[in-house]
Amino acid sequence: MAKEERKAMPKSMKNPETSFKELVDLDVKTSTETKVEDLTKEKSISMYKNMENIRNFEENAKRFFAAGEIPGFVHLYAGEEAIASGVCAHLSDDDFITSTHRGHGHCVAKGGDLNGMMAEIFGRSDGLGKGKGGSMHIADIDKGILGANGMVGGGFGLATGAAMRNQYKKNGKVVVCFFGDGASNEGLFHECLNMASIWNLPIVFVNENNFYAEATPQWYASASNTIAERAAAYDMPGVRVNGKDLVAVYDIAGEAIERARNGEGPTLIECVTYRNYGHFEGDGQSYKAQSGEEKEWAEVDPLNVFREYTIENGIMTEKELDEIREQSKKDVEAAVSFAKESPEPSLDSLYEDVFAD
Repeated sequence: MAKEERKAMPKSMKNPETSFKELVDLDVKTSTETKVEDLTKEKSISMYKNMENIRNFEENAKRFFAAGEIPGFVHLYAGEEAIASGVCAHLSDDDFITSTHRGHGHCVAKGGDLNGMMAEIFGRSDGLGKGKGGSMHIADIDKGILGANGMVGGGFGLATGAAMRNQYKKNGKVVVCFFGDGASNEGLFHECLNMASIWNLPIVFVNENNFYAEATPQWYASASNTIAERAAAYDMPGVRVNGKDLVAVYDIAGEAIERARNGEGPTLIECVTYRNYGHFEGDGQSYKAQSGEEKEWAEVDPLNVFREYTIENGIMTEKELDEIREQSKKDVEAAVSFAKESPEPSLDSLYEDVFAD
């Protein structure tokens, strides 16, 4: 193996000959290793619809950002749909989530209004944040969405505090903290996992490991082979799951969320995934492999994986799946029309909602 090829190999792995596929598959759970007993047709329809809504929302965001109609930055969630859909399927409006700069998918899966979300990223007054937050700061308290966050790792403290609130009120509600692989190396990650374990808080930490923190490979920046194994330092379960396998995510997340509701404390879940696009729109993505195992993993589509699963297991037909896909396209197109027809915030509203009453 050439010297330049060895440089691209996972630094954290003991064997320099380790392939990308071996890194992906390391201690990972898939739908063939999990047992889902409550995956009804109704639940399958709901989760698949969420995945299609996320994909269509992101494709439209990509298109209109490129056309110069969306201000600010846009970080797309396409390729990671199975994670948000599988996790949020177990949550109610009264449960909380904290999100990231790549947060559109979390908000859609948690029940965020498509019209309000689209208007927000277009910077219009009918947006969920009245057009003032934009793509990285979508929030909807009524749906338990405590907000996307432009700060890497910014959700850890918010989520841990919300979990403390739920524990104090003894309301049986849980918090899910979504974060990326880059955020796992932030100090607040360690502080909050430690506090959550000490106080046995009702929280689930969900890592979306798409292998790149901006352009820095996870295997280069992390001394541990996996992120899930760090859970052992904080005396909580750590599970690594195929983040493109909706059924596996749904199963593993269900167990973790049930533990949290039952007062059994926090869990760390590492979802192994890959983002279809760059860190942000406009990213040249020269750091990604153009061929080989990484490219093969990049091309695995979680929507198609779930479509095949439901057809093979007699849950849904191809026709039913296609109907959901077409309806999703119409719903997102309607959201775009809503956003474009919404007025821009007035200058008089500049200082509104800055301070609490």
